[in-house]
Amino acid sequence: MKNNKFITVKALRTVQGEDFHIFAFFIRAKDLNLIADISRLQTSDKGELTGFQRPEIKSHIKGIIEYLDLRNIIFPNSIILALSPEIKFSLSRGTRNQEDSGVSQSGTLKLPIFPKGERIAWIVDGQQRALALENTKNTTLPIPVIGFITNSLEDQREQFILVNKVKPLPSRLINELLPQTRSVILPKELNSRKLPAEICYLLNDDPASGFYKIIKKSSLNSQNSYINDTSVIQMIRNSLTNPLGALATFKDETGHIQNIEGLYQILVAFWNAVKHVFPIAWAKEPKQSRLTHSVGILAMGVLMDQIYARNFKSKDIYKMFCTELGKISSHCAWTEGQWKGLNLPWNELQNTPKDIKRLQEFLIHIYNQSSNQ
Repeated sequence: MKNNKFITVKALRTVQGEDFHIFAFFIRAKDLNLIADISRLQTSDKGELTGFQRPEIKSHIKGIIEYLDLRNIIFPNSIILALSPEIKFSLSRGTRNQEDSGVSQSGTLKLPIFPKGERIAWIVDGQQRALALENTKNTTLPIPVIGFITNSLEDQREQFILVNKVKPLPSRLINELLPQTRSVILPKELNSRKLPAEICYLLNDDPASGFYKIIKKSSLNSQNSYINDTSVIQMIRNSLTNPLGALATFKDETGHIQNIEGLYQILVAFWNAVKHVFPIAWAKEPKQSRLTHSVGILAMGVLMDQIYARNFKSKDIYKMFCTELGKISSHCAWTEGQWKGLNLPWNELQNTPKDIKRLQEFLIHIYNQSSNQ
């Protein structure tokens, strides 16, 4: 898109990684939002995930505006931008100082101004500050910016996750973004969540899955979704990392999944059987049912491992799971009554390591007892 309006700033350029061009510069507060858009996390009409930013926090923005309006302030924290290749960088002319380390080159950046939604930069970190800058009276305050060139939404998401890893970023937001990123540069802890997150959202989007459309997602504010994605992802991770887990049986000696379709079908069969055996409890949200509560999801995941270990040779896995779950159904107090073996009212079990372990051990004990009779 051609444009005759530009903002020109002095900048330093360097290269990081294999080919990431990074720029450092200052821009006036009033100009930042003329070049940068905020990419909101949402799901398109086609079900595709777009953007990556969480909703704005109005109280936080208000506090920043009040601080900015004091005038005699400093604003040292950089806004991080993903920049379009459309920007123009021109090296400064002149002889380089012999004492210069050479890690960066100075020059000018020419930043075209486009309408909102079509701008040449996207805010990767600092959206609350950017929204405050748009409304401050201190319009000429120089704002530090670090920008990297990319047109890839995948790169933007990766940097957003990595930049915010040390901040209190909601787990659900990270979980939904992870499947859309490359695993090769993510920290080990995040990388281990990537495959389980992919499977979790596949279960949610699959009409053949018992989880269809009931897993909570940051990009969708659906009143029909009530199961915490974090618990589903953790359930999958537990089964993958437990050497005796049902899903771990699909890993080779190097830890790679050899039959992802087979792994997925085990999950679909088990949780469809859970829905079949406990239809009333499965249809209720966590406040009304401990089955759809995190404590229930995690405990039942361990029971899945136990049942599969005993019956992995079954030809009809779904039918087998239904039969085996039927052995414990009369002992479960998902929505009312008492957990007789635990001496607890149905709703006293909470999402704590202690309660999860208690419920796991109880369900396995009942199952093993009924199977050995």
